[in-house]
Amino acid sequence: MEKHIVKADGNGAIDVNGQVSPVIYTVSLKHGKGRSYEVDIRLMAPRDWLLRRGFKRDAVLVSQSGARIPVYHDDGSFHDAGSHHDDGRLDPADTISIELTARDDSCTSEVDLMRKYPELDGADA
Repeated sequence: MEKHIVKADGNGAIDVNGQVSPVIYTVSLKHGKGRSYEVDIRLMAPRDWLLRRGFKRDAVLVSQSGARIPVYHDDGSFHDAGSHHDDGRLDPADTISIELTARDDSCTSEVDLMRKYPELDGADA
């Protein structure tokens, strides 16, 4: 079972096809396997803004530290055979705010973690 350590909000930017907009995102940290950490990243982006910029299924989050993190839209179609999407793409019938997520397990030390995710420094454990 995964152990939740901390959760924090950060201010960054979302980059879709070279067009950038400010965004608030949430970082959740858990112990991974061995000495690694698992970081889940979630943000909400306006559907219409994404569509106007040619969003297909993924974008890039520019985090507080400047790290460029690929984030993805999972509309659940891979788990729900009744969905009208089969490739994760958006259409105007989707909800007005779209959740984009990522999982990062590249940090193997607390130093790496704080360098990449400074928003976690001082977050409640």
